[in-house]
Amino acid sequence: MKIAFTTQDSEAVNAHFGSAKQIDIYDIDVTGYTLNQSVQFGGNLKQDGNEDKLQPKLKALKDCTIVYVADIGPSAAARLINMNITPIKSPEPNADIKDILNRLVATLNGSPPPWLRKALKKGEQSKFDEIYLEIEEEVAV
Repeated sequence: MKIAFTTQDSEAVNAHFGSAKQIDIYDIDVTGYTLNQSVQFGGNLKQDGNEDKLQPKLKALKDCTIVYVADIGPSAAARLINMNITPIKSPEPNADIKDILNRLVATLNGSPPPWLRKALKKGEQSKFDEIYLEIEEEVAV
């Protein structure tokens, strides 16, 4: 699974999605995580309602499951959701990327919530039994 972070320094989630000059993308699974790539963006990235600046970011994130952001506008969030990418606002200002990754790995090794289990299967063809069990668990909650 690929997880992305909007960042200014590759250490913290500290950039607004639309004006982010950098997005770090990690591969993550139950064994740990590795940096896949750091994508740089240039041009006019001001928070001015210019939707054109989002296209390169959306393209770079196409294989991601989750993107952590310091903040995000409603239009950009909707576009990510339509691509089956979950935007998550950072749990705290300047949240440490490694801390988030370590918590995600621990969650994957424990009992991930239904939405995360579904995200892990992104791109896979689910079997009827698996779908039925997921629905049954969600209804039971």
